[in-house]
Amino acid sequence: EGKLVESGGGTVQVGGSLRLSCQASGVIFEESLVGWFRQRPGKERDGVATIRGSNGKEYYGDFVKGRFTVSTDAANNMIYLQMNNLKPEDTAIYYCGYHRERIETWETATWGQGVQVTVSS
Repeated sequence: EGKLVESGGGTVQVGGSLRLSCQASGVIFEESLVGWFRQRPGKERDGVATIRGSNGKEYYGDFVKGRFTVSTDAANNMIYLQMNNLKPEDTAIYYCGYHRERIETWETATWGQGVQVTVSS
């Protein structure tokens, strides 16, 4: 089973940018879906951006609206989330996760410990 460790969270002003990183040890990228979810205060966890390793297809939450980009560096076992034009409603704990394609789902995914992102106005 893989192990995920996120970094890059912090506080940024409205309109600013942050890049989250996730070290994904033991993950076979071409056999997995990897990506980012977030949990805002008092809300359920939402999908932010994911990539299907077998074909590179990207999926984004509707609220992203072209502001975020998910990417991977499989050679170095890294998953990234570039976030631009951040808004106060993007304030949340961001989690990196993965699951094996056709075997697991996001309900049974493996997650990192999460990083706090705070957008101040």
